[in-house]
Amino acid sequence: MAYAWRWLRSLVFSLQIYAMMAIMAVFFTPWALFDRRGAFAAVHTWCRYVRWSARWMLGLHSEVRGEVPTGEVMIAAKHQSFFDIIILVSELPRPKFIMKQELRRTPILGWYAQRIGCVPVDRGKRGAAIKAMMERVRSGRQEPGQLIIYPQGTRVAPGAHREYKVGTGLLYQEMGTDCVPVACNVGVFWPRQRIYREPGLAVLEFLPQIPPGLELRQFMTRLEDEVEARSNALMAEAGFDAPPAPTPPTRPST
Repeated sequence: MAYAWRWLRSLVFSLQIYAMMAIMAVFFTPWALFDRRGAFAAVHTWCRYVRWSARWMLGLHSEVRGEVPTGEVMIAAKHQSFFDIIILVSELPRPKFIMKQELRRTPILGWYAQRIGCVPVDRGKRGAAIKAMMERVRSGRQEPGQLIIYPQGTRVAPGAHREYKVGTGLLYQEMGTDCVPVACNVGVFWPRQRIYREPGLAVLEFLPQIPPGLELRQFMTRLEDEVEARSNALMAEAGFDAPPAPTPPTRPST
């Protein structure tokens, strides 16, 4: 009975946040059409609303640890569910994502993502996607901000293992800026493809910056080691026992 009640509350929560998304989109669109500050105000307001409503409707609290970057940096984040995106966007002043090309066609989300400067790429063409990412960043068409990339390329459930994509390292070398790794335990409470949400404390943590100039293999190894180790620690803090990671593949040296 308790599970059914929480499942129902989770369903109502999901429905109302998307209804609020539509309402806020209508409210903010006139401003966002003429000024990107309107688009950022819209996404910040909605994401903070989701965190607030998750707290009082579901008992799902969220916490951000570490120093939130405000300058022009690359952020390489652990991605477990939609909620870690929401937390990131609610905290960063000028977030922009490397996002799937098909998200451009998503109602509301797609338009606002483009309006704040997200970079769409075709993940099905790996080499072309990496080239497109670097060209868009190098061209200066994107306004200054915090460029977010998910090194594993997709959401990864707690306890699952997925290779870190070399495109993250190539982008790090191309940009020549600091990289801020981000760990989280969000998937323990907000699963990838389920309605049910668990109560608890979802944590997203900004880790110490990785300075520019590292060799590709060194950067990729350091990024994966730091993000995975800290994410596992945060999941353990939440009561989830992550299985040991498999032996990582050999990294490219150029």
